[in-house]
This record gives sequence, C-alpha cells and structure tokens, in this order.
Amino acid sequence: MRFAAEGGRVLGAVVLGALTALVELVFLLVSLPFLGRGRVAGAARRLAALEVRRLRLEATELDGLDASDGGPAVRYLAARVPAGLLGGLVVLLLVFGIGTGVRLVAAWAAGETFDGMTPTAPLVAYIGVAGLVLLFLVLSGIGGVHGVERRLARRVLTRDRAEVLERRIAELSESRAGIVAAVDAERRRIERDLHDGLQQRLVALSMLIGRARRGHPDLMGQAHVEAQQALAELREVAWRVYPSGLDALGLGEALAGVAERSAVPVTVTCELAERPPAAVEAAAYFVVSEAVTNANKHAGAARVEVGVHREGATLVVRVCDDGTGGASASGGGLSGLRRRVAALDGVFAVDSPPGGPTVIGAELPCG
Repeated sequence: MRFAAEGGRVLGAVVLGALTALVELVFLLVSLPFLGRGRVAGAARRLAALEVRRLRLEATELDGLDASDGGPAVRYLAARVPAGLLGGLVVLLLVFGIGTGVRLVAAWAAGETFDGMTPTAPLVAYIGVAGLVLLFLVLSGIGGVHGVERRLARRVLTRDRAEVLERRIAELSESRAGIVAAVDAERRRIERDLHDGLQQRLVALSMLIGRARRGHPDLMGQAHVEAQQALAELREVAWRVYPSGLDALGLGEALAGVAERSAVPVTVTCELAERPPAAVEAAAYFVVSEAVTNANKHAGAARVEVGVHREGATLVVRVCDDGTGGASASGGGLSGLRRRVAALDGVFAVDSPPGGPTVIGAELPCG
C-alpha cells in the first residue's frame, strides 16, 4: 500500500511538472528580453520555489534559490523544461497504453475482434507479457524523470562549493576585522569612563581629604559620599568590561542585575531550561545591557521589556522600549553589538522608527 501511495505521488508530481514546464517555457520566452531585472528575477525565484516544493526538496539546502539576480533560478527553469516535457510524453504513453489495453479487454470480453485479432491462448500470452514489459518500462521512465528533476534542482540551485567557501572566508574576515574594531571601541569607551568619571571623582576625593587634614574635619562626611560614588562608578565600569556574576549565577541573574541598576523600570523574562555556552551568554548579556543603557540615556523611555528564550538550537534575545525611537544599527554601541553577534554566526536586528518603539533583537546559535 505504501509503495502504491508513493508511486501515485511520483506520478502526480511528474504530471504536474509537465504542466508547469509549459508555463515556464512561455515565461522564459516572454521574459527573455528582460532577464536580470528585479521583477523577472523575483518571478523566476517564485517559480523555482514552487518546483522545489513539488519535488519535496528542502529549500534551505538550495542556497542558489535566494540569489538576488535570479540567475540560478532562471538557469534551473530553462534546464528543467525539457525534462518536464519528457515526463509529459511518458505520461501520455502510459495513458495511451492503458486505454488500448482496456479497449482490447472490453472487445474480447464482448466476443468481438480487436483490430482484426481474435483471442487465442498464444496471442493472449504474448500481448499480456508485452503489456507488462511496456508498463514496467513506462513506470521506470516516470520514476527516472522524477529522479532527474530532483538531481537537476540540487545541481543547479546549489552554489558551487568553492564559491560557498570563498563567501564564508570573506564573512569570517569581515567578522574578525569587526571584532578588532569592537574591542578597540570598547577600550576607548572604558578609558573615557575612567577619565571623565571615576578619575575626576577620585581627584575631588583626594582634595577633600587634604582639606580635612588641614583643619576641616566637617568635610570627612562629604569625602565619604564621594568615596561611595567612586566605588559605584568603578563597579559599573567593571561590570561593563565583564560581569563577574554571569559565570557564577547565570544569565537570568545577571540580567536581573542590569534591571536593578537601571533608572528606567525593566521587566526581564528569561526562560531557559539549561545554560547556553559561555560565549553565547556573554553576547546575550551585552546585547541587553547596551539596549537598556541606550534606553536610559537616549531614548527617553518609561519602560523596557527584556525577553530571552530558546527556539531549538538558537537563543533569542529581544529588548523593547517605549522611547522616542530613531536608534541606528550603525551607532557606536549597537554596531559593536552587531559585530559581536556576527562573530558567533548570529543575527542582529534593530527596529527603531521615529517615535518608537525601539526593538533590538539577536538570534545566537548555541550549537
């Protein structure tokens, strides 16, 4: 039963392929003068995607299907038209053979001759054997056409391995350069925080203590306040370099610390059954930390919502604030995050229309 169902599915796919081959032949002839244009390329990709679905192939394996110029899709359509038409001819031969066999059996069952032939034992045996052999050949032809179409799709719609490797090398080179730039930018940012904030506060603290020693003991209270603020700023800078609690407590607790230190109310939802890899945890933490910092300093937000969860082998991070919007992914902090996420083969996105809200998302593979 399963074999018959699979055979019926293949037969249906070949019949449908013959019909779509005619449509694609007309499309190629009509669009020939306009090949390479955006709309023609888009139509070619959609037709090729329908063929991939008809053949039950995984579109994710056929990276040439997404080529912006539509070149692989057009080449595939041109290459499969003859195969589709051949499949249609084989199906017509099957239909003709079955129709002839039905008419022969009906005529002999009614006691009539068929094409001048009357049924005799040798003739019935000869026609029966010949019919089975022809049926086998035709069904094999249908299966062969289906197999050829599948191999053709994989060959034409899969980019050359050397090209894939070259593209991957280029991506890794860009990612490495981005990481170096991000590290340098973070170092400059830490130096600026130390120079403009903590260093100035320590100078003021030193002056207060000096004055207190020269006969102004009432300034010791003010010096104590300055010392506390300096410690707070030092702790903030240290957490910005790398949050020590992340390794010990995990991502959820580290993000709770971000929420506690934020002047804007932050709601954190971290739903993780198990801890992701350390590099992924760190990237997710810095995405949330930078997004919350931006919401505090630049967005004028009244509330920030943070969501972290797993989707299969991917850690999904989403930070949304109700601020004024207008954030750019090319900005200093966000561009550094984009490079950090890209280094892990992740996806980073910023959606911040004027007027808000701002949504910053990252998808980090954990495999």
